[in-house]
Amino acid sequence: MNIPRAPHRWKVTPKRAIAIQSELADRVRLDGEIGEPRLAAGADIAFSKDGAECIAAAVLWDIRRECLVEHHVVRRPLSFPYVPGLLSFREAPAIVAALRTLRHEPDVFLFDGQGYAHPRRFGLASHVGVWLDRPSIGCAKSILVGIGEEPARRKGSFKPLTHHDELVGISLRTRSDVKPMYISVGHRISLEAARKVVLQCCTRYRMPEPTRLADKLVAEVKRDPSA
Repeated sequence: MNIPRAPHRWKVTPKRAIAIQSELADRVRLDGEIGEPRLAAGADIAFSKDGAECIAAAVLWDIRRECLVEHHVVRRPLSFPYVPGLLSFREAPAIVAALRTLRHEPDVFLFDGQGYAHPRRFGLASHVGVWLDRPSIGCAKSILVGIGEEPARRKGSFKPLTHHDELVGISLRTRSDVKPMYISVGHRISLEAARKVVLQCCTRYRMPEPTRLADKLVAEVKRDPSA
């Protein structure tokens, strides 16, 4: 997959990282329709047992056929500390390195993390989405910022997620009687289109298949580095 150069350096101080997020947040587009997407890329990360490496997986999922197309794992040295709200500086370089290995071009990207539902409106899905300049969606398992009501118990039900009186995402029931996911725009897609894509990618589980499979893959590699 052809990916442009990063929009900034990654080895920066947390203070500079916050400034970069604030600067790049103006580039985020909260609109865009992608028709009927066929290929959805999912990415997730884990950290090596010694804490020195980031293990990143990229998975390509065929939405229409409901099958795995390809998957890849890369390892990259960690160069940024754990700082809440700045996880993209810790994770994005390895994630994009994994995405570069994809042989097919995705129509949309899903990330196990936040997009617009972030203190500076620039979570992982937005950061990587702006870098790629492609439609991207944040699919988080918990709320980082905002207040959201519990949606109805049936699959497909959703409620708005608001922060400082601004709509930043939705709480979406991706499986009946299971905890909701928290969906927000990453870049170049509307929230409504993001909701539809996530539901299309949720087959039997709470998580969308692209990110669920990526999560499963990095967990396996962490347990057995030779896998």
